[in-house]
Amino acid sequence: MPGTVSVPPDPPPRARLRSATRLAVCAAVPWFLCLWWGTSTVPVPAALPAVLILRDDVYDAPRRGWDRLVGVVVGVALTTLVLHWLPPPTASSVTSVSWAASLSFLVVLACGCAGMYLMYRGGAPNQQVLVSALVIYATALPGYARARLAESAVGIATVVLLGPLLWPPDPYRSAAAGLDTYRGELDGLLGAVAARLGAGGPPTPRGPAGDAELWLRPRTGLAAYERAARRTRLPRLYLRTPSRPPDGLEERLRFAARTALTLQYFTQELRERARTDGAAAPPVSDTSLRELAPLVRATARTVDAALRGEDSAAVAADLDRARGLDLAHRAAHPTRHDAVLRAGLHLTHEAVADHLAVRG
Repeated sequence: MPGTVSVPPDPPPRARLRSATRLAVCAAVPWFLCLWWGTSTVPVPAALPAVLILRDDVYDAPRRGWDRLVGVVVGVALTTLVLHWLPPPTASSVTSVSWAASLSFLVVLACGCAGMYLMYRGGAPNQQVLVSALVIYATALPGYARARLAESAVGIATVVLLGPLLWPPDPYRSAAAGLDTYRGELDGLLGAVAARLGAGGPPTPRGPAGDAELWLRPRTGLAAYERAARRTRLPRLYLRTPSRPPDGLEERLRFAARTALTLQYFTQELRERARTDGAAAPPVSDTSLRELAPLVRATARTVDAALRGEDSAAVAADLDRARGLDLAHRAAHPTRHDAVLRAGLHLTHEAVADHLAVRG
Protein backbone atom coordinates (compact mmCIF):
# COMPACT_ATOMS: atom_id res chain seq x y z
CA MET A 1 0.00 0.00 0.00
CA PRO A 2 1.35 3.28 -0.82
CA GLY A 3 3.03 5.10 2.03
CA THR A 4 4.20 2.08 4.07
CA VAL A 5 7.41 0.13 4.55
CA SER A 6 7.36 -3.61 4.00
CA VAL A 7 7.59 -5.24 7.41
CA PRO A 8 6.68 -8.69 8.69
CA PRO A 9 2.92 -9.03 9.31
CA ASP A 10 3.49 -9.41 13.06
CA PRO A 11 6.43 -7.28 14.24
CA PRO A 12 8.38 -8.74 17.17
CA PRO A 13 7.64 -7.40 20.68
CA ARG A 14 10.82 -5.33 20.68
CA ALA A 15 9.76 -3.49 17.52
CA ARG A 16 6.29 -2.87 18.95
CA LEU A 17 7.81 -1.48 22.14
CA ARG A 18 10.03 0.89 20.14
CA SER A 19 7.05 2.12 18.12
CA ALA A 20 4.96 2.66 21.25
CA THR A 21 7.77 4.50 23.01
CA ARG A 22 8.42 6.69 19.96
CA LEU A 23 4.74 7.61 19.80
CA ALA A 24 4.56 8.37 23.54
CA VAL A 25 7.64 10.62 23.42
CA CYS A 26 6.44 12.48 20.32
CA ALA A 27 3.05 13.05 21.97
CA ALA A 28 4.41 14.14 25.37
CA VAL A 29 7.07 16.59 24.14
CA PRO A 30 4.67 18.95 22.26
CA TRP A 31 2.18 18.73 25.14
CA PHE A 32 4.70 20.12 27.63
CA LEU A 33 6.05 22.62 25.10
CA CYS A 34 2.56 24.07 24.65
CA LEU A 35 1.99 24.13 28.41
CA TRP A 36 5.24 26.03 28.80
CA TRP A 37 4.28 28.34 25.95
CA GLY A 38 0.81 28.87 27.40
CA THR A 39 -1.29 28.19 24.31
CA SER A 40 -4.09 26.61 26.39
CA THR A 41 -4.64 24.70 29.59
CA VAL A 42 -5.28 21.38 27.81
CA PRO A 43 -3.22 21.28 24.55
CA VAL A 44 -4.62 18.00 23.24
CA PRO A 45 -4.19 19.04 19.55
CA ALA A 46 -0.43 19.14 20.17
CA ALA A 47 -0.38 15.44 21.06
CA LEU A 48 -2.67 14.23 18.29
CA PRO A 49 -0.16 14.46 15.38
CA ALA A 50 1.97 11.73 16.94
CA VAL A 51 -1.03 9.41 17.03
CA LEU A 52 -2.25 10.27 13.53
CA ILE A 53 1.05 10.68 11.66
CA LEU A 54 3.57 8.21 13.05
CA ARG A 55 3.63 4.84 11.31
CA ASP A 56 6.23 2.12 10.82
CA ASP A 57 7.69 4.24 8.01
CA VAL A 58 8.79 7.17 10.18
CA TYR A 59 10.59 8.75 7.23
CA ASP A 60 7.24 9.35 5.57
CA ALA A 61 6.22 11.60 8.49
CA PRO A 62 7.20 14.88 6.72
CA ARG A 63 4.74 14.25 3.90
CA ARG A 64 1.91 13.23 6.22
CA GLY A 65 2.75 16.07 8.59
CA TRP A 66 2.58 18.62 5.80
CA ASP A 67 -0.77 17.22 4.63
CA ARG A 68 -2.13 17.40 8.15
CA LEU A 69 -0.89 20.96 8.73
CA VAL A 70 -2.41 22.18 5.47
CA GLY A 71 -5.65 20.42 6.37
CA VAL A 72 -5.75 22.12 9.77
CA VAL A 73 -5.12 25.55 8.27
CA VAL A 74 -7.76 25.11 5.57
CA GLY A 75 -10.33 23.70 8.01
CA VAL A 76 -9.80 26.50 10.53
CA ALA A 77 -9.99 29.13 7.80
CA LEU A 78 -13.22 27.71 6.38
CA THR A 79 -15.00 27.62 9.74
CA THR A 80 -13.72 31.07 10.71
CA LEU A 81 -15.02 32.49 7.45
CA VAL A 82 -18.42 30.81 7.80
CA LEU A 83 -18.88 31.91 11.42
CA HIS A 84 -18.00 35.45 10.42
CA TRP A 85 -21.19 35.61 8.33
CA LEU A 86 -23.43 33.11 10.10
CA PRO A 87 -24.13 32.90 13.85
CA PRO A 88 -22.03 30.39 15.80
CA PRO A 89 -23.80 27.57 17.64
CA THR A 90 -24.87 28.14 21.23
CA ALA A 91 -26.50 25.93 23.82
CA SER A 92 -29.83 27.71 23.46
CA SER A 93 -29.81 27.62 19.67
CA VAL A 94 -29.04 23.91 19.58
CA THR A 95 -31.69 22.95 22.14
CA SER A 96 -34.29 25.07 20.40
CA VAL A 97 -33.46 23.59 17.00
CA SER A 98 -32.51 26.97 15.58
CA TRP A 99 -32.57 27.14 11.80
CA ALA A 100 -29.65 29.57 11.88
CA ALA A 101 -27.48 27.09 13.80
CA SER A 102 -28.49 24.27 11.46
CA LEU A 103 -27.71 26.43 8.44
CA SER A 104 -24.25 27.33 9.73
CA PHE A 105 -23.52 23.67 10.45
CA LEU A 106 -24.60 22.60 6.97
CA VAL A 107 -22.46 25.31 5.38
CA VAL A 108 -19.41 24.25 7.44
CA LEU A 109 -20.07 20.61 6.57
CA ALA A 110 -20.40 21.35 2.86
CA CYS A 111 -17.28 23.53 2.77
CA GLY A 112 -15.29 20.98 4.76
CA CYS A 113 -16.29 18.13 2.45
CA ALA A 114 -15.47 20.21 -0.61
CA GLY A 115 -12.06 21.17 0.78
CA MET A 116 -11.37 17.59 1.82
CA TYR A 117 -11.91 16.24 -1.69
CA LEU A 118 -10.30 19.19 -3.45
CA MET A 119 -7.12 18.34 -1.53
CA TYR A 120 -7.28 14.71 -2.68
CA ARG A 121 -3.80 13.22 -2.58
CA GLY A 122 -2.23 9.80 -2.40
CA GLY A 123 -5.46 8.00 -3.21
CA ALA A 124 -7.42 9.51 -0.32
CA PRO A 125 -9.06 12.82 0.61
CA ASN A 126 -7.51 15.06 3.25
CA GLN A 127 -9.89 14.28 6.09
CA GLN A 128 -8.11 16.72 8.38
CA VAL A 129 -9.89 19.60 6.61
CA LEU A 130 -13.34 18.41 7.69
CA VAL A 131 -12.15 17.32 11.14
CA SER A 132 -10.63 20.71 11.91
CA ALA A 133 -13.62 22.56 10.50
CA LEU A 134 -16.07 20.65 12.70
CA VAL A 135 -13.88 20.91 15.81
CA ILE A 136 -13.56 24.67 15.45
CA TYR A 137 -17.30 24.94 14.79
CA ALA A 138 -18.13 22.95 17.93
CA THR A 139 -15.70 25.02 20.03
CA ALA A 140 -16.48 28.53 18.87
CA LEU A 141 -14.57 30.25 21.67
CA PRO A 142 -12.46 33.39 21.32
CA GLY A 143 -8.86 32.50 20.53
CA TYR A 144 -9.46 28.75 20.18
CA ALA A 145 -8.80 28.67 16.44
CA ARG A 146 -5.42 30.37 16.86
CA ALA A 147 -4.51 28.07 19.75
CA ARG A 148 -5.38 24.98 17.72
CA LEU A 149 -3.24 26.17 14.82
CA ALA A 150 -0.27 26.79 17.10
CA GLU A 151 -0.63 23.50 18.98
CA SER A 152 -1.02 21.49 15.78
CA ALA A 153 2.07 23.15 14.30
CA VAL A 154 4.11 22.33 17.42
CA GLY A 155 2.93 18.72 17.41
CA ILE A 156 3.62 18.23 13.71
CA ALA A 157 7.07 19.82 13.95
CA THR A 158 7.96 17.53 16.85
CA VAL A 159 6.86 14.43 14.96
CA VAL A 160 8.72 15.41 11.79
CA LEU A 161 11.97 16.42 13.50
CA LEU A 162 12.11 14.07 16.47
CA GLY A 163 10.29 10.95 15.28
CA PRO A 164 12.91 9.69 12.77
CA LEU A 165 15.68 10.18 15.34
CA LEU A 166 14.12 7.73 17.83
CA TRP A 167 15.19 4.18 16.94
CA PRO A 168 15.08 4.77 13.18
CA PRO A 169 14.48 1.61 11.15
CA ASP A 170 16.66 0.50 8.28
CA PRO A 171 14.46 0.68 5.15
CA TYR A 172 16.70 -1.67 3.18
CA ARG A 173 16.55 -4.25 5.94
CA SER A 174 12.77 -3.89 6.09
CA ALA A 175 12.48 -4.40 2.34
CA ALA A 176 14.74 -7.47 2.49
CA ALA A 177 12.73 -8.91 5.39
CA GLY A 178 9.52 -8.42 3.45
CA LEU A 179 11.05 -10.18 0.45
CA ASP A 180 12.12 -13.16 2.57
CA THR A 181 8.64 -13.39 4.09
CA TYR A 182 7.07 -13.32 0.64
CA ARG A 183 9.47 -15.95 -0.69
CA GLY A 184 8.69 -18.36 2.13
CA GLU A 185 4.93 -17.95 1.82
CA LEU A 186 5.05 -18.23 -1.97
CA ASP A 187 7.04 -21.46 -1.76
CA GLY A 188 4.48 -22.87 0.67
CA LEU A 189 1.56 -21.83 -1.55
CA LEU A 190 2.99 -23.33 -4.75
CA GLY A 191 4.05 -26.46 -2.90
CA ALA A 192 0.51 -26.94 -1.62
CA VAL A 193 -0.90 -26.38 -5.12
CA ALA A 194 1.48 -28.95 -6.62
CA ALA A 195 0.62 -31.47 -3.90
CA ARG A 196 -3.10 -31.10 -4.53
CA LEU A 197 -2.63 -31.43 -8.28
CA GLY A 198 -0.45 -34.50 -7.92
CA ALA A 199 -2.93 -36.16 -5.57
CA GLY A 200 -5.77 -35.62 -8.03
CA GLY A 201 -7.77 -33.40 -5.71
CA PRO A 202 -9.31 -30.01 -6.41
CA PRO A 203 -6.67 -27.56 -7.70
CA THR A 204 -7.34 -25.11 -4.88
CA PRO A 205 -8.98 -25.44 -1.46
CA ARG A 206 -12.62 -24.60 -1.02
CA GLY A 207 -13.62 -21.16 0.21
CA PRO A 208 -12.55 -17.63 -0.71
CA ALA A 209 -9.00 -16.82 -1.70
CA GLY A 210 -6.75 -16.01 1.24
CA ASP A 211 -3.61 -15.00 -0.65
CA ALA A 212 -4.54 -11.43 -1.59
CA GLU A 213 -2.08 -9.95 0.89
CA LEU A 214 0.68 -12.22 -0.39
CA TRP A 215 0.60 -10.77 -3.90
CA LEU A 216 0.78 -7.19 -2.60
CA ARG A 217 3.90 -7.78 -0.50
CA PRO A 218 6.50 -7.52 -3.32
CA ARG A 219 5.10 -4.21 -4.54
CA THR A 220 5.15 -2.88 -0.98
CA GLY A 221 8.77 -3.95 -0.54
CA LEU A 222 9.78 -2.36 -3.83
CA ALA A 223 8.09 0.90 -2.83
CA ALA A 224 10.01 0.84 0.47
CA TYR A 225 13.27 0.31 -1.38
CA GLU A 226 12.61 3.18 -3.78
CA ARG A 227 11.72 5.54 -0.93
CA ALA A 228 14.92 4.55 0.88
CA ALA A 229 16.96 5.27 -2.23
CA ARG A 230 15.43 8.74 -2.51
CA ARG A 231 16.13 9.49 1.15
CA THR A 232 19.88 9.07 0.83
CA ARG A 233 19.97 12.83 0.25
CA LEU A 234 18.94 13.43 3.87
CA PRO A 235 21.53 14.00 6.62
CA ARG A 236 23.12 10.84 7.99
CA LEU A 237 21.93 11.67 11.50
CA TYR A 238 18.36 11.82 10.24
CA LEU A 239 18.42 8.62 8.22
CA ARG A 240 19.95 5.34 9.29
CA THR A 241 20.43 3.88 5.84
CA PRO A 242 23.50 2.02 4.56
CA SER A 243 25.57 3.85 1.98
CA ARG A 244 24.49 1.24 -0.56
CA PRO A 245 21.80 -1.46 -0.49
CA PRO A 246 22.63 -5.18 -0.42
CA ASP A 247 23.81 -6.49 -3.76
CA GLY A 248 20.99 -7.49 -6.07
CA LEU A 249 18.20 -6.47 -3.71
CA GLU A 250 16.58 -4.06 -6.15
CA GLU A 251 16.63 -6.60 -9.01
CA ARG A 252 15.13 -9.30 -6.79
CA LEU A 253 12.41 -6.96 -5.57
CA ARG A 254 11.48 -6.01 -9.13
CA PHE A 255 11.52 -9.65 -10.13
CA ALA A 256 9.25 -10.53 -7.20
CA ALA A 257 6.82 -7.75 -8.10
CA ARG A 258 6.65 -8.92 -11.72
CA THR A 259 6.24 -12.63 -11.00
CA ALA A 260 3.64 -11.92 -8.33
CA LEU A 261 1.32 -10.81 -11.14
CA THR A 262 1.95 -13.87 -13.29
CA LEU A 263 1.65 -16.35 -10.43
CA GLN A 264 -1.48 -14.65 -9.16
CA TYR A 265 -2.95 -15.10 -12.63
CA PHE A 266 -2.02 -18.80 -12.55
CA THR A 267 -3.58 -19.42 -9.14
CA GLN A 268 -6.70 -17.51 -10.16
CA GLU A 269 -7.07 -19.70 -13.26
CA LEU A 270 -6.72 -22.76 -11.04
CA ARG A 271 -9.43 -21.35 -8.81
CA GLU A 272 -11.68 -20.85 -11.82
CA ARG A 273 -11.00 -24.43 -12.94
CA ALA A 274 -11.96 -25.68 -9.48
CA ARG A 275 -15.13 -23.58 -9.55
CA THR A 276 -16.24 -24.83 -12.96
CA ASP A 277 -15.34 -28.46 -12.20
CA GLY A 278 -17.13 -28.34 -8.85
CA ALA A 279 -15.93 -29.37 -5.43
CA ALA A 280 -15.29 -32.96 -6.47
CA ALA A 281 -11.98 -34.22 -7.79
CA PRO A 282 -11.29 -33.85 -11.53
CA PRO A 283 -12.40 -36.72 -13.77
CA VAL A 284 -9.97 -39.58 -14.18
CA SER A 285 -9.69 -38.85 -17.90
CA ASP A 286 -8.58 -35.27 -17.18
CA THR A 287 -4.87 -35.86 -16.67
CA SER A 288 -3.79 -32.33 -17.57
CA LEU A 289 -4.03 -31.12 -13.98
CA ARG A 290 -2.18 -34.13 -12.57
CA GLU A 291 0.62 -33.76 -15.10
CA LEU A 292 0.82 -30.06 -14.30
CA ALA A 293 2.16 -30.78 -10.79
CA PRO A 294 5.82 -31.35 -11.86
CA LEU A 295 5.73 -28.12 -13.86
CA VAL A 296 4.44 -26.19 -10.85
CA ARG A 297 7.17 -27.67 -8.63
CA ALA A 298 9.88 -26.84 -11.15
CA THR A 299 8.60 -23.29 -11.56
CA ALA A 300 8.44 -22.83 -7.79
CA ARG A 301 12.02 -24.07 -7.44
CA THR A 302 13.20 -21.69 -10.17
CA VAL A 303 11.45 -18.66 -8.69
CA ASP A 304 12.69 -19.49 -5.20
CA ALA A 305 16.29 -19.74 -6.41
CA ALA A 306 16.00 -16.41 -8.22
CA LEU A 307 14.50 -14.71 -5.18
CA ARG A 308 17.30 -16.08 -3.01
CA GLY A 309 19.85 -14.57 -5.37
CA GLU A 310 21.53 -17.89 -6.13
CA ASP A 311 24.13 -18.32 -8.84
CA SER A 312 22.86 -17.47 -12.31
CA ALA A 313 24.00 -20.80 -13.73
CA ALA A 314 21.97 -22.73 -11.16
CA VAL A 315 18.89 -20.60 -11.78
CA ALA A 316 19.32 -21.03 -15.54
CA ALA A 317 19.48 -24.81 -15.12
CA ASP A 318 16.26 -24.80 -13.10
CA LEU A 319 14.66 -22.57 -15.72
CA ASP A 320 15.64 -24.94 -18.55
CA ARG A 321 14.08 -27.84 -16.67
CA ALA A 322 10.86 -25.89 -16.07
CA ARG A 323 10.68 -24.87 -19.72
CA GLY A 324 11.17 -28.47 -20.79
CA LEU A 325 8.26 -29.57 -18.63
CA ASP A 326 6.22 -26.72 -20.06
CA LEU A 327 6.88 -27.90 -23.61
CA ALA A 328 6.07 -31.50 -22.69
CA HIS A 329 2.78 -30.51 -21.09
CA ARG A 330 1.94 -28.34 -24.09
CA ALA A 331 2.55 -31.24 -26.46
CA ALA A 332 0.44 -33.62 -24.39
CA HIS A 333 -2.39 -31.16 -23.75
CA PRO A 334 -2.62 -28.63 -26.60
CA THR A 335 -6.19 -27.49 -25.91
CA ARG A 336 -7.01 -23.82 -25.50
CA HIS A 337 -8.22 -24.39 -21.95
CA ASP A 338 -4.91 -25.91 -20.91
CA ALA A 339 -2.95 -23.21 -22.75
CA VAL A 340 -4.74 -20.54 -20.72
CA LEU A 341 -3.93 -22.43 -17.53
CA ARG A 342 -0.22 -22.65 -18.45
CA ALA A 343 0.01 -19.00 -19.50
CA GLY A 344 0.80 -17.74 -16.00
CA LEU A 345 3.65 -20.23 -15.62
CA HIS A 346 4.98 -19.42 -19.09
CA LEU A 347 5.03 -15.70 -18.30
CA THR A 348 6.82 -16.51 -15.05
CA HIS A 349 9.53 -18.32 -17.01
CA GLU A 350 9.93 -15.29 -19.25
CA ALA A 351 10.30 -13.08 -16.19
CA VAL A 352 13.03 -15.36 -14.84
CA ALA A 353 14.86 -15.19 -18.18
CA ASP A 354 14.70 -11.39 -18.19
CA HIS A 355 15.90 -11.32 -14.58
CA LEU A 356 18.92 -13.44 -15.49
CA ALA A 357 19.66 -11.17 -18.45
CA VAL A 358 19.68 -8.13 -16.16
CA ARG A 359 22.00 -9.87 -13.71
CA GLY A 360 24.32 -10.71 -16.58
